[in-house]
Amino acid sequence: MSTTSLPTPGAAGTAAPRQPVKSVALAEPRGFCAGVRRAIGIVERALDMHGAPVYVRKEIVHNHHVVAELEKRGARFVDSEEEVPEGAVCVFSAHGVSPAVRTGAARRRLDVIDATCPLVAKVHQEALRYARDGRTILLVGHADHEEVEGVRGEAPDHTLVVESEADVAALALPDDAPVAYLTQTTLSFDDTARVVAALHRRFTDIVGPAGSDICYASQNRQNAVKALAHRNDLVLVVGSRNSSNSARMVEVAREQGSAAHLVPDAGHLDVSWLASATRIGVSSGASAPESLVRGLLDRLAGLGYTHVEVDRGTPEDVVFALPGRLADPGTGRTPSTPLADEAL
Repeated sequence: MSTTSLPTPGAAGTAAPRQPVKSVALAEPRGFCAGVRRAIGIVERALDMHGAPVYVRKEIVHNHHVVAELEKRGARFVDSEEEVPEGAVCVFSAHGVSPAVRTGAARRRLDVIDATCPLVAKVHQEALRYARDGRTILLVGHADHEEVEGVRGEAPDHTLVVESEADVAALALPDDAPVAYLTQTTLSFDDTARVVAALHRRFTDIVGPAGSDICYASQNRQNAVKALAHRNDLVLVVGSRNSSNSARMVEVAREQGSAAHLVPDAGHLDVSWLASATRIGVSSGASAPESLVRGLLDRLAGLGYTHVEVDRGTPEDVVFALPGRLADPGTGRTPSTPLADEAL
């Protein structure tokens, strides 16, 4: 853990009363995961190589700042591949898409660049395998999340979405039905473990992935937030309101008994939250750029929270390569992409 030092309050020779030092504990790891960096980098390289506009189906990642920055550079975000002009470049978001979307893109002869996170793509392959085995797939996740929509689309007639232990109890399946479970990658690890345990209690013929489908970055950030919650009066998580993994981090902190809030950017900080907080923990979701964290730290410093220490958790060194077609034709290497490589 590293710390920064502050001047001692009070002039020399005075007996000024000691005030509690307002401090910030900054979680590490935080912010961009490997899948997010890859997805943003794909859009940046597509713009470099093809020029504007480059169309992106849905938000490339769930962060308003990232989307706004890419729009400034010429990205055009659309809700459906049907909105993309025939033959145009179209990037699929990090959350993945269903086979029906791929069919629609092929029908329009779109030049598709797939930015699906490799960890999400793994869940798609697991869904296909379990469907081929004749099992009903019980997909643990949020039904309206784009990732769940994509995975469910691999075997729509064989997939049921469950969000809670109550959903497990309500499933209209016999207890000896052959089933398999999969999970959305950005869920709360603890909540998901309870749902999976309920599935195992309910069904006698159940299989699942060899390891957790919840991505390493979600787990690491949730673990770091738990540590922050135990040692601070308040936890602030930088992330957009539609970011599933950021919202789960707030929930995890609250489950540990800490006050916690989601902060899309420094302008959304409500100073009333700080009324009784001397120690504040700060982290950020896997789709939040470091510039937003720095903005929040600057705002907190202006409010007296000038002492910052880094709370180091699990180191991360995962890197997902960009598609080979985006490499520089001359060198065969992928050049740096400013937004994706921020704070590296």
